[in-house]
Amino acid sequence: MTEGRRDTMADQERGPLLGELAGVYRTYLTAVVLHGQAAADALGQNPTDLYALNALQLAGPLTTGVLAERIGLSQSATTRLVDRLERAGRVSRGPDPADRRRVVVAAVPVPEEEDEKAFGPARRRMAEVFDDFSDEELRVLRRYFERAAPALRAATAETKGLGPVEP
Repeated sequence: MTEGRRDTMADQERGPLLGELAGVYRTYLTAVVLHGQAAADALGQNPTDLYALNALQLAGPLTTGVLAERIGLSQSATTRLVDRLERAGRVSRGPDPADRRRVVVAAVPVPEEEDEKAFGPARRRMAEVFDDFSDEELRVLRRYFERAAPALRAATAETKGLGPVEP
């Protein structure tokens, strides 16, 4: 028996369930990627631009180096991305309050009409999905997302050959 793993009848029955879950999960990830593309198209951007804006909206202003780490691009590619977003009016650059020699990039809020076009349908449809879940099920989903995101970031680093990274 491996550490953290139980060899019980319940575990043997769990295998088929995990197999089903893997297929459902892959279908879900495909839907997320396709929606990211559709939302980016609606905003006249590419998905990487949208992911960068999302990172900035979640974290607040970041240096291009930190942003590059968050979105998995080289620093030079991130600088070009920021230049493109600045020309489009999606980000602004300013001095880092902690070190005025550095520059930070901040997201500019998306106008409400554009936000609704890009994200409104998903917000409404996901609200319908979540309406069918109990509060306890929503807590399980929250726990899943909180644990899955770092696990996927670690898997991404491993896939890129950066070695094992703790989630």
